[in-house]
Amino acid sequence: MKRKAEEIRQLDITDIKQKITTLEKELYNLRSQSQTSSVEKPHRFKQLQREIAVCKTIIREQELQKSSKK
Repeated sequence: MKRKAEEIRQLDITDIKQKITTLEKELYNLRSQSQTSSVEKPHRFKQLQREIAVCKTIIREQELQKSSKK
């Protein structure tokens, strides 16, 4: 997970926000799929939630760095 966070830190904020949108759509689709049938990879819920949290944390870190430089 650390390596993935380092890769995300190298992205621009707009790219990270786009990644969050994509992950949230995937999570939504997975949730709706679980309501209608069984899910092949139930561990994917937790993975997606963690990836979204990491992305949001990195965005917040970058915002705080920008505000502290002013």
